[in-house]
Amino acid sequence: MSSYPYQDKSLSVEDRIDDLLPRLSLEEKAGLMFHMMIPANPDLEKKNPNFSTFPSTKEMLERGLTHFNITGTFDTPKEFAEFTNQLQKAALDIGRWGIPVTLSTDPRNAFIDNPQLSLPPGPFSQWCEHIGMAAIGDEGRMQEFADIVRQEYLAVGLRAALHPQADLATESRWSRTPGSLGEDADMSTRLAAAEIRGLQTKKFGHESVAACIKHFPGGGTVKDGTDPHFSWGAEQIYPGGMEMFEYHLKPFRTAVDEGVRVVMPSYGKPMGIGYEEVGMGFNKAITHDLLRDGLGFKGVVVSDWGLCVDMPGANIIGDIATARAWGVEHLSPEDRAVKCINSGCDQLGGEYTPSFIVNTVKDGRLSEDTVNDSVRRILRDKFELGLFDNPYVDVNKANKIVGNKKFKAAGVNAQMDSVCLLKNDKPAGIHKKMLPFPKDYKVYLEGFKEKHFRYVVDSPDEADVAVVRLATPWVPTGNGPFAARFHHGALEWNDDVLENIRKLSKRVPVVIEIFAERPPVLGTLDHDASAIMVSFGLSEPALVDVLHGHSPKGKLPFDLPRSTAAVIDSKTDTPFDTRNPTYRFGHGLRYD
Repeated sequence: MSSYPYQDKSLSVEDRIDDLLPRLSLEEKAGLMFHMMIPANPDLEKKNPNFSTFPSTKEMLERGLTHFNITGTFDTPKEFAEFTNQLQKAALDIGRWGIPVTLSTDPRNAFIDNPQLSLPPGPFSQWCEHIGMAAIGDEGRMQEFADIVRQEYLAVGLRAALHPQADLATESRWSRTPGSLGEDADMSTRLAAAEIRGLQTKKFGHESVAACIKHFPGGGTVKDGTDPHFSWGAEQIYPGGMEMFEYHLKPFRTAVDEGVRVVMPSYGKPMGIGYEEVGMGFNKAITHDLLRDGLGFKGVVVSDWGLCVDMPGANIIGDIATARAWGVEHLSPEDRAVKCINSGCDQLGGEYTPSFIVNTVKDGRLSEDTVNDSVRRILRDKFELGLFDNPYVDVNKANKIVGNKKFKAAGVNAQMDSVCLLKNDKPAGIHKKMLPFPKDYKVYLEGFKEKHFRYVVDSPDEADVAVVRLATPWVPTGNGPFAARFHHGALEWNDDVLENIRKLSKRVPVVIEIFAERPPVLGTLDHDASAIMVSFGLSEPALVDVLHGHSPKGKLPFDLPRSTAAVIDSKTDTPFDTRNPTYRFGHGLRYD
């Protein structure tokens, strides 16, 4: 390849963009404006098994796409790094101008596995969910977490993080709570800013990962706590009016001031507050006027995935194969793309149709000046990340960095420190609090996969203590495997669960640990158990360490409501609004 000024790393980034941008054809510019999922498969000609009608990775490279969201993992970090290098080489071989790939990821350092939301950790260090980092509540710990994630991502070539999620969990039934930073805007603001600093570093550059804050202007106000991936969850409501709209906006204001590189608008459409009632990605008053003009955001806006085109053959998705074009369902896919871009989006997430851009520029529906503005922002991140200068990673370092002992230990400590101890009583006939209990106790277990304690017995009558693992209950909504992964609905356990604990407590002191991916309604559990703790992603060995003496340090990042009825009666957008909660935000005991 001949040498061009944009390849000269001694020039400023803006000078390099000024040289490259006019060289690009309309088709090449259009390809840059798409951000598509690809499988973790070194066979670049093989299609994604979860999305059988999507083009292969190679076909998308041939269409000019260079932003990819990898939706799987590899057994080892070295294999991941080798894949990244293979992908980068293919991009450089196929494209005319040596434009490198930007590889992005959803969170992959916790527990929940939900395609398009988060991934299992595989070889990466495993931490609590983001809501657990909110329970820890410490900006330094959050920045440490983000810095470790940054190092692991860099080692395998992941240069864009589709997080933090700064939506406020003001609706207790809401399915996206585990990825959030809690119910309180001030805490969410501080922690989201700390995560951005850890990912992007003090000076954004070759050692940085571009952070994407989502879902602008705050996606936690969905009616009935459902999710706007689905048509029944498309409405974001504001019974608290514009005051609460501004409350949910607070983390995003600070993130822009912090220099976040990417913003993703919500799928949802704002209802009843004077904005056009269409999805935020189609909403010019939200995405352009408020975000760009009002908050002064200069970076890339990427739409959430799949706004424009239906997805036939989306095997893992089932009932959301239709585009999430809420409020603009009547528009053609091309016109949806035009509205999205004219409303302020630079990239269309989960789409692979550059022809839409080409066609609509040629027929006048979309201005090429608008396209150029978006491409300039997209290229700026690629240049500043150093991808044009060296897109490859050192495969021999990947195994030494990703999931190393230090990083894994930090993750496990966060899992344990995030635990919130709600109660710790003295059982009848025992003169000390239930927790911690000695290692020589005989333990009866329910809800465990393995027997990690020294003495495990088969009957409660033989035990000194029963330890029961539960998770916040949920009610299936919709059809298809993807919908089943979103935990909506009532927060109360059925009578069988409550009765089992009641009977068990008559025979032996009971300790309950609850995976609180949403705030559970404890009901009679609060009376029957001797000790209750909630966790936010906790391995069984880590739980054992907590029960034997590692004191919980977490504080509740949300209220625990008294009943589902109290949640229904509360304002969706208003924090701490349920009647007489069982435990309040900030509650958390420690061992004496």
